[in-house]
Amino acid sequence: MVAGLSSAARAERDYPWCVMGGELGYSGDCMYETREQCLASASGRWNLYCDINPRVRYRQPAPPPPPRRTQRSQ
Repeated sequence: MVAGLSSAARAERDYPWCVMGGELGYSGDCMYETREQCLASASGRWNLYCDINPRVRYRQPAPPPPPRRTQRSQ
C-alpha cells in the first residue's frame, strides 16, 4: 500500500528534490520536499546524490491568458 501512495503523490506534483545516480539514472527518485529529506535518503547508499528536480528547474512560467473581450449591449 505504501508503494501505491508514493506513486500517487509523485503524480500529483513535482517535488523539488531528487536522489540521483547509480541505478536510478538521470530521472532519479523525485519525491522529496526538502534537501534534508533528500540527503537523508541518499545517505549510505552507494554513488547517489541529491539535486534539484530537472522538471522543476527547467519549468517555464505559463503564458498569460489572452485578454477577454466583452460585448457591448445595444
